Amino acid sequence: MQIYVVKRGDSIDSIAAAYAVDALQIAYDNQIPAPYRLAVGQALLIPVEDVVQQKRAVRVNGYAYPYIQAQVLSETLPYLTNISVFSYGFTTEGNLVPPRTDDSRVINEAWRQGTAPILVLTPFDETGMFNNYLISALMGSMAAQQNLIDQMFATMEEKGFVGIDLDFEYILPQDRVAYAEFVANVRAQAAPKGYPVSVALAPKTSADQQGLLYEGKDYRLLGAAADSVLLMTYEWGYTYGPPMAVAPINKVREVVEYAVTEIPTEKIDLGIPNYGYDWTLPFVQGSSRARTIGNAQAVQIAIENDAVIQFDEIAMSPFFHYEKDGAVHEVWFEDVRSMQEKFRLIAEYGLRGMGYWQVMKLFRANWLLLADTFDIIRFG
Repeated sequence: MQIYVVKRGDSIDSIAAAYAVDALQIAYDNQIPAPYRLAVGQALLIPVEDVVQQKRAVRVNGYAYPYIQAQVLSETLPYLTNISVFSYGFTTEGNLVPPRTDDSRVINEAWRQGTAPILVLTPFDETGMFNNYLISALMGSMAAQQNLIDQMFATMEEKGFVGIDLDFEYILPQDRVAYAEFVANVRAQAAPKGYPVSVALAPKTSADQQGLLYEGKDYRLLGAAADSVLLMTYEWGYTYGPPMAVAPINKVREVVEYAVTEIPTEKIDLGIPNYGYDWTLPFVQGSSRARTIGNAQAVQIAIENDAVIQFDEIAMSPFFHYEKDGAVHEVWFEDVRSMQEKFRLIAEYGLRGMGYWQVMKLFRANWLLLADTFDIIRFG
Protein backbone atom coordinates (compact mmCIF):
# COMPACT_ATOMS: atom_id res chain seq x y z
CA MET A 1 0.00 0.00 0.00
CA GLN A 2 1.04 3.61 -0.54
CA ILE A 3 -0.21 6.80 1.07
CA TYR A 4 -1.21 9.71 -1.15
CA VAL A 5 -2.15 13.18 0.13
CA VAL A 6 -4.86 14.88 -1.93
CA LYS A 7 -3.89 18.13 -3.68
CA ARG A 8 -6.16 20.85 -5.00
CA GLY A 9 -7.62 19.78 -8.34
CA ASP A 10 -7.33 16.05 -7.64
CA SER A 11 -10.24 13.71 -8.19
CA ILE A 12 -10.59 10.06 -7.35
CA ASP A 13 -10.40 9.30 -11.09
CA SER A 14 -7.22 11.29 -11.62
CA ILE A 15 -5.55 9.63 -8.64
CA ALA A 16 -6.66 6.19 -9.83
CA ALA A 17 -5.27 6.88 -13.29
CA ALA A 18 -1.93 8.04 -11.87
CA TYR A 19 -1.54 4.79 -9.94
CA ALA A 20 -3.22 2.58 -12.57
CA VAL A 21 -5.69 1.24 -10.02
CA ASP A 22 -9.47 1.02 -9.84
CA ALA A 23 -11.11 4.23 -8.58
CA LEU A 24 -13.88 2.28 -6.87
CA GLN A 25 -11.25 0.27 -4.98
CA ILE A 26 -9.73 3.49 -3.66
CA ALA A 27 -13.21 4.66 -2.67
CA TYR A 28 -13.98 1.39 -0.87
CA ASP A 29 -10.65 1.15 0.96
CA ASN A 30 -10.89 4.75 2.17
CA GLN A 31 -14.65 4.77 2.91
CA ILE A 32 -15.37 7.52 0.38
CA PRO A 33 -19.10 7.62 -0.40
CA ALA A 34 -20.57 8.65 -3.75
CA PRO A 35 -20.21 11.16 -5.35
CA TYR A 36 -16.60 10.54 -4.24
CA ARG A 37 -15.66 14.04 -3.14
CA LEU A 38 -12.22 14.56 -1.59
CA ALA A 39 -10.75 17.05 0.87
CA VAL A 40 -7.50 18.85 0.16
CA GLY A 41 -4.94 17.35 2.53
CA GLN A 42 -6.83 14.07 2.91
CA ALA A 43 -4.55 11.03 3.19
CA LEU A 44 -5.58 8.10 0.99
CA LEU A 45 -4.36 4.54 1.16
CA ILE A 46 -3.68 3.35 -2.38
CA PRO A 47 -3.46 -0.35 -3.33
CA VAL A 48 -0.36 -1.02 -5.38
CA GLU A 49 1.25 -4.13 -6.80
CA ASP A 50 2.21 -6.53 -4.03
CA VAL A 51 5.86 -6.63 -3.02
CA VAL A 52 7.00 -9.67 -1.06
CA GLN A 53 8.41 -8.54 2.26
CA GLN A 54 9.14 -10.09 5.60
CA LYS A 55 6.76 -8.81 8.24
CA ARG A 56 7.04 -8.78 12.01
CA ALA A 57 4.33 -10.73 13.85
CA VAL A 58 2.28 -8.72 16.34
CA ARG A 59 -0.77 -9.20 18.57
CA VAL A 60 -3.67 -6.87 17.96
CA ASN A 61 -6.42 -6.23 20.51
CA GLY A 62 -9.57 -4.20 20.03
CA TYR A 63 -11.98 -3.04 22.71
CA ALA A 64 -15.69 -3.16 21.88
CA TYR A 65 -18.97 -2.64 23.66
CA PRO A 66 -21.48 -5.49 23.29
CA TYR A 67 -23.74 -3.29 21.14
CA ILE A 68 -21.17 -2.88 18.33
CA GLN A 69 -22.83 -2.90 14.90
CA ALA A 70 -22.81 -6.34 13.26
CA GLN A 71 -21.16 -5.15 10.05
CA VAL A 72 -18.40 -3.27 11.89
CA LEU A 73 -17.74 -6.31 14.08
CA SER A 74 -17.68 -8.73 11.16
CA GLU A 75 -15.28 -6.61 9.10
CA THR A 76 -12.95 -5.81 12.00
CA LEU A 77 -12.51 -9.24 13.60
CA PRO A 78 -10.18 -10.65 10.87
CA TYR A 79 -7.59 -8.03 11.86
CA LEU A 80 -7.67 -8.79 15.59
CA THR A 81 -5.92 -11.37 17.74
CA ASN A 82 -8.28 -10.56 20.62
CA ILE A 83 -11.49 -8.63 21.12
CA SER A 84 -11.94 -7.27 24.64
CA VAL A 85 -15.60 -6.97 25.61
CA PHE A 86 -16.19 -3.81 27.63
CA SER A 87 -17.06 -4.28 30.43
CA TYR A 88 -17.81 -6.34 33.53
CA GLY A 89 -17.89 -4.63 36.91
CA PHE A 90 -18.08 -5.81 40.51
CA THR A 91 -19.51 -4.96 43.91
CA THR A 92 -17.65 -4.35 47.17
CA GLU A 93 -18.35 -8.00 48.07
CA GLY A 94 -16.69 -9.21 44.88
CA ASN A 95 -19.86 -10.11 43.00
CA LEU A 96 -19.37 -9.89 39.25
CA VAL A 97 -21.66 -7.44 37.41
CA PRO A 98 -22.23 -8.22 33.69
CA PRO A 99 -22.55 -5.57 30.96
CA ARG A 100 -26.00 -4.08 30.54
CA THR A 101 -26.14 -5.42 26.98
CA ASP A 102 -25.79 -9.16 26.45
CA ASP A 103 -22.34 -9.94 25.04
CA SER A 104 -23.09 -13.39 23.61
CA ARG A 105 -23.34 -12.13 20.02
CA VAL A 106 -19.85 -10.61 20.13
CA ILE A 107 -18.34 -13.68 21.78
CA ASN A 108 -19.95 -16.10 19.31
CA GLU A 109 -18.92 -14.07 16.28
CA ALA A 110 -15.37 -13.80 17.63
CA TRP A 111 -15.14 -17.58 17.94
CA ARG A 112 -16.60 -18.01 14.46
CA GLN A 113 -13.96 -15.74 12.94
CA GLY A 114 -10.99 -17.04 14.94
CA THR A 115 -10.57 -14.08 17.29
CA ALA A 116 -10.09 -14.59 21.04
CA PRO A 117 -12.82 -13.01 23.23
CA ILE A 118 -11.44 -11.35 26.38
CA LEU A 119 -13.37 -10.45 29.54
CA VAL A 120 -12.64 -6.88 30.64
CA LEU A 121 -13.02 -6.12 34.35
CA THR A 122 -13.41 -2.51 35.51
CA PRO A 123 -14.31 -0.94 38.88
CA PHE A 124 -17.47 0.71 37.54
CA ASP A 125 -20.14 1.85 39.96
CA GLU A 126 -23.89 1.97 39.23
CA THR A 127 -23.44 5.23 37.26
CA GLY A 128 -20.94 3.62 34.90
CA MET A 129 -18.01 5.64 36.25
CA PHE A 130 -14.68 4.46 37.64
CA ASN A 131 -14.92 4.28 41.44
CA ASN A 132 -11.73 3.97 43.51
CA TYR A 133 -13.81 3.17 46.61
CA LEU A 134 -14.69 -0.15 44.93
CA ILE A 135 -10.98 -0.76 44.33
CA SER A 136 -10.06 -0.03 47.96
CA ALA A 137 -12.85 -2.26 49.25
CA LEU A 138 -11.70 -5.11 47.03
CA MET A 139 -8.03 -4.64 47.93
CA GLY A 140 -8.97 -4.78 51.63
CA SER A 141 -10.78 -8.10 51.46
CA MET A 142 -9.16 -11.36 50.35
CA ALA A 143 -12.58 -13.01 50.60
CA ALA A 144 -14.07 -10.50 48.14
CA GLN A 145 -11.12 -10.96 45.79
CA GLN A 146 -11.51 -14.73 45.77
CA ASN A 147 -15.25 -14.44 45.27
CA LEU A 148 -14.66 -12.17 42.28
CA ILE A 149 -12.01 -14.46 40.79
CA ASP A 150 -14.25 -17.51 41.19
CA GLN A 151 -17.19 -15.74 39.55
CA MET A 152 -14.99 -14.49 36.71
CA PHE A 153 -13.76 -17.98 35.94
CA ALA A 154 -17.28 -19.41 36.07
CA THR A 155 -18.51 -16.73 33.65
CA MET A 156 -15.55 -17.23 31.34
CA GLU A 157 -16.18 -20.96 31.14
CA GLU A 158 -19.90 -20.47 30.62
CA LYS A 159 -19.60 -17.78 27.93
CA GLY A 160 -16.39 -18.79 26.16
CA PHE A 161 -13.96 -16.07 27.18
CA VAL A 162 -10.30 -17.08 26.91
CA GLY A 163 -8.50 -14.26 28.74
CA ILE A 164 -8.84 -11.43 31.26
CA ASP A 165 -8.08 -7.72 30.93
CA LEU A 166 -7.96 -5.67 34.14
CA ASP A 167 -8.70 -2.00 33.50
CA PHE A 168 -8.59 -0.35 36.93
CA GLU A 169 -8.20 3.43 36.83
CA TYR A 170 -7.80 6.17 39.44
CA ILE A 171 -6.27 3.74 41.93
CA LEU A 172 -5.44 5.46 45.23
CA PRO A 173 -1.70 5.64 45.98
CA GLN A 174 -2.15 3.56 49.13
CA ASP A 175 -3.62 0.72 47.02
CA ARG A 176 -0.67 0.64 44.60
CA VAL A 177 1.05 -2.46 45.98
CA ALA A 178 -2.17 -4.27 46.88
CA TYR A 179 -3.45 -3.83 43.34
CA ALA A 180 -0.28 -5.33 41.85
CA GLU A 181 -0.63 -8.25 44.27
CA PHE A 182 -4.24 -8.70 43.17
CA VAL A 183 -3.15 -8.83 39.51
CA ALA A 184 -0.49 -11.41 40.39
CA ASN A 185 -3.10 -13.46 42.29
CA VAL A 186 -5.49 -13.43 39.32
CA ARG A 187 -2.68 -14.48 37.01
CA ALA A 188 -1.55 -17.30 39.31
CA GLN A 189 -5.04 -18.77 39.36
CA ALA A 190 -5.69 -18.11 35.66
CA ALA A 191 -2.48 -19.71 34.38
CA PRO A 192 -3.48 -23.36 35.04
CA LYS A 193 -6.67 -22.71 33.07
CA GLY A 194 -4.73 -21.22 30.16
CA TYR A 195 -6.16 -17.73 30.61
CA PRO A 196 -3.65 -14.89 29.94
CA VAL A 197 -4.03 -11.77 32.10
CA SER A 198 -3.42 -8.26 30.78
CA VAL A 199 -3.53 -4.96 32.65
CA ALA A 200 -4.15 -1.42 31.39
CA LEU A 201 -1.63 1.24 32.39
CA ALA A 202 -2.10 5.01 32.45
CA PRO A 203 0.48 6.76 30.21
CA LYS A 204 3.30 7.51 32.65
CA THR A 205 6.68 9.01 31.80
CA SER A 206 8.33 8.49 35.20
CA ALA A 207 7.92 6.34 38.29
CA ASP A 208 7.04 9.29 40.53
CA GLN A 209 4.59 11.00 38.18
CA GLN A 210 1.98 12.89 40.17
CA GLY A 211 -1.80 12.66 39.74
CA LEU A 212 -4.54 10.22 40.69
CA LEU A 213 -4.47 8.63 37.25
CA TYR A 214 -0.80 7.68 37.68
CA GLU A 215 0.20 7.21 41.32
CA GLY A 216 -1.60 3.90 41.84
CA LYS A 217 -0.06 2.31 38.70
CA ASP A 218 3.39 0.88 39.36
CA TYR A 219 4.84 -0.08 35.97
CA ARG A 220 7.51 -2.38 37.38
CA LEU A 221 5.19 -4.26 39.75
CA LEU A 222 2.33 -4.57 37.28
CA GLY A 223 4.63 -5.53 34.44
CA ALA A 224 5.90 -8.40 36.56
CA ALA A 225 2.41 -9.36 37.79
CA ALA A 226 0.64 -9.60 34.40
CA ASP A 227 1.24 -11.55 31.22
CA SER A 228 1.03 -8.33 29.20
CA VAL A 229 0.23 -4.63 29.60
CA LEU A 230 -1.55 -2.02 27.52
CA LEU A 231 -0.11 1.48 27.54
CA MET A 232 -3.14 3.78 27.31
CA THR A 233 -1.29 6.19 25.02
CA TYR A 234 -4.22 8.40 24.07
CA GLU A 235 -6.47 11.13 25.48
CA TRP A 236 -3.97 13.99 25.46
CA GLY A 237 -6.69 15.66 23.46
CA TYR A 238 -9.91 14.71 25.25
CA THR A 239 -13.56 15.67 25.73
CA TYR A 240 -13.02 18.37 28.36
CA GLY A 241 -9.52 19.47 27.43
CA PRO A 242 -8.19 22.01 24.92
CA PRO A 243 -7.96 21.11 21.21
CA MET A 244 -4.94 18.96 20.43
CA ALA A 245 -4.02 15.57 18.99
CA VAL A 246 -5.53 12.59 20.82
CA ALA A 247 -2.26 10.66 20.62
CA PRO A 248 0.61 12.99 19.60
CA ILE A 249 3.51 10.77 18.63
CA ASN A 250 6.06 12.83 20.57
CA LYS A 251 4.09 12.26 23.80
CA VAL A 252 3.42 8.61 22.98
CA ARG A 253 7.15 8.07 22.46
CA GLU A 254 7.93 9.51 25.91
CA VAL A 255 5.64 6.92 27.51
CA VAL A 256 7.19 4.06 25.55
CA GLU A 257 10.70 5.21 26.41
CA TYR A 258 9.85 5.06 30.11
CA ALA A 259 7.83 1.82 29.89
CA VAL A 260 10.67 -0.19 28.33
CA THR A 261 12.89 0.67 31.31
CA GLU A 262 10.40 -1.03 33.66
CA ILE A 263 8.69 -3.76 31.60
CA PRO A 264 10.06 -6.26 29.05
CA THR A 265 9.20 -5.10 25.53
CA GLU A 266 7.65 -8.49 24.70
CA LYS A 267 4.94 -7.73 27.28
CA ILE A 268 4.00 -4.25 26.03
CA ASP A 269 1.09 -3.34 23.76
CA LEU A 270 0.78 0.22 22.48
CA GLY A 271 -2.63 1.84 22.93
CA ILE A 272 -4.02 3.36 19.73
CA PRO A 273 -7.11 5.60 19.48
CA ASN A 274 -9.69 4.90 16.81
CA TYR A 275 -11.50 8.24 17.08
CA GLY A 276 -11.10 11.99 17.02
CA TYR A 277 -12.66 15.09 18.57
CA ASP A 278 -14.51 18.13 17.25
CA TRP A 279 -14.15 21.24 19.46
CA THR A 280 -16.21 24.42 19.20
CA LEU A 281 -14.00 27.48 19.68
CA PRO A 282 -13.13 29.37 21.75
CA PHE A 283 -12.25 26.64 24.23
CA VAL A 284 -13.34 27.53 27.76
CA GLN A 285 -11.88 25.37 30.54
CA GLY A 286 -14.64 23.92 32.69
CA SER A 287 -17.48 24.41 30.23
CA SER A 288 -16.28 23.37 26.74
CA ARG A 289 -17.01 19.82 25.66
CA ALA A 290 -15.66 18.25 22.47
CA ARG A 291 -17.77 15.91 20.34
CA THR A 292 -16.34 12.44 19.73
CA ILE A 293 -16.21 11.49 16.04
CA GLY A 294 -14.94 8.63 13.93
CA ASN A 295 -11.91 9.04 11.69
CA ALA A 296 -13.81 8.51 8.43
CA GLN A 297 -16.51 10.85 9.77
CA ALA A 298 -13.88 13.55 10.38
CA VAL A 299 -12.91 13.53 6.70
CA GLN A 300 -16.55 13.86 5.65
CA ILE A 301 -16.93 16.86 7.97
CA ALA A 302 -13.93 18.47 6.23
CA ILE A 303 -15.43 17.74 2.80
CA GLU A 304 -18.87 19.07 3.72
CA ASN A 305 -17.37 22.32 4.99
CA ASP A 306 -14.67 22.79 2.32
CA ALA A 307 -11.97 22.57 4.98
CA VAL A 308 -8.32 21.92 4.16
CA ILE A 309 -6.83 19.10 6.25
CA GLN A 310 -3.42 19.97 7.68
CA PHE A 311 -0.82 17.71 9.28
CA ASP A 312 1.09 18.58 12.44
CA GLU A 313 4.68 17.38 11.93
CA ILE A 314 5.41 17.24 15.69
CA ALA A 315 2.28 15.41 16.83
CA MET A 316 2.20 13.60 13.46
CA SER A 317 -1.56 13.97 13.44
CA PRO A 318 -4.09 15.53 11.04
CA PHE A 319 -6.32 18.46 11.99
CA PHE A 320 -8.47 21.15 10.39
CA HIS A 321 -10.73 24.11 11.11
CA TYR A 322 -14.16 24.84 9.75
CA GLU A 323 -17.00 27.28 10.38
CA LYS A 324 -20.63 26.27 10.79
CA ASP A 325 -23.65 28.21 12.07
CA GLY A 326 -21.40 31.13 13.01
CA ALA A 327 -19.07 29.01 15.15
CA VAL A 328 -15.47 28.00 14.42
CA HIS A 329 -14.55 24.37 15.01
CA GLU A 330 -11.20 22.59 15.43
CA VAL A 331 -10.95 18.89 14.65
CA TRP A 332 -8.16 16.44 15.46
CA PHE A 333 -8.36 12.83 14.32
CA GLU A 334 -6.31 9.88 13.06
CA ASP A 335 -5.49 8.97 9.47
CA VAL A 336 -3.20 6.47 7.78
CA ARG A 337 -0.22 8.81 8.22
CA SER A 338 -0.66 9.06 11.99
CA MET A 339 -1.30 5.33 12.22
CA GLN A 340 1.84 4.59 10.22
CA GLU A 341 3.89 6.57 12.76
CA LYS A 342 2.47 4.46 15.60
CA PHE A 343 3.22 1.26 13.71
CA ARG A 344 6.80 2.45 13.21
CA LEU A 345 7.13 3.06 16.94
CA ILE A 346 5.94 -0.49 17.68
CA ALA A 347 8.53 -1.89 15.27
CA GLU A 348 11.31 0.40 16.52
CA TYR A 349 10.97 -0.75 20.12
CA GLY A 350 10.04 -4.35 19.35
CA LEU A 351 6.77 -4.15 21.26
CA ARG A 352 4.42 -7.11 21.56
CA GLY A 353 1.66 -5.40 19.62
CA MET A 354 -1.14 -2.91 20.03
CA GLY A 355 -4.57 -2.36 21.52
CA TYR A 356 -7.24 -0.18 19.89
CA TRP A 357 -9.60 1.92 21.97
CA GLN A 358 -12.08 1.24 20.54
CA VAL A 359 -13.31 -0.53 17.40
CA MET A 360 -16.93 0.67 17.46
CA LYS A 361 -16.47 2.70 14.25
CA LEU A 362 -15.03 1.19 11.10
CA PHE A 363 -11.69 2.58 9.91
CA ARG A 364 -11.02 0.30 6.97
CA ALA A 365 -7.84 1.97 5.71
CA ASN A 366 -6.22 1.50 9.11
CA TRP A 367 -6.82 -2.25 9.03
CA LEU A 368 -5.52 -2.56 5.49
CA LEU A 369 -2.39 -0.61 6.41
CA LEU A 370 -1.94 -2.75 9.53
CA ALA A 371 -2.14 -5.97 7.52
CA ASP A 372 0.27 -4.53 4.96
CA THR A 373 2.76 -3.66 7.72
CA PHE A 374 2.59 -6.63 10.10
CA ASP A 375 1.63 -10.28 10.29
CA ILE A 376 -1.30 -10.40 12.70
CA ILE A 377 -1.15 -13.28 15.15
CA ARG A 378 -4.48 -15.06 15.12
CA PHE A 379 -6.15 -16.99 17.93
CA GLY A 380 -5.55 -20.74 17.86
